[in-house]
Amino acid sequence: AINDINPQAPVHVLVIPEHHVDTFRDVSAFGDDEAARMLAFVAETAARVGLEDYRVVVNVGPGGGQTVFHLHWHILGGRPMGERL
Repeated sequence: AINDINPQAPVHVLVIPEHHVDTFRDVSAFGDDEAARMLAFVAETAARVGLEDYRVVVNVGPGGGQTVFHLHWHILGGRPMGERL
């Protein structure tokens, strides 16, 4: 997990799996145990950075805003939704 270089919220962390797939469309390449561990790590990361309420976002494909073609999750929090930075 790393901090996003262009944060869209006061807390904006990226969770990047070691196992490479280009996009969320390819998530079936992960085994059930690996997928469960990744989702648990997303939740653990949010807690570790002090978030109780947050959003988890995955951009899928260029039309969905994906610019980095390695599956990753955005954890965003630190302010109520709709409130400006």
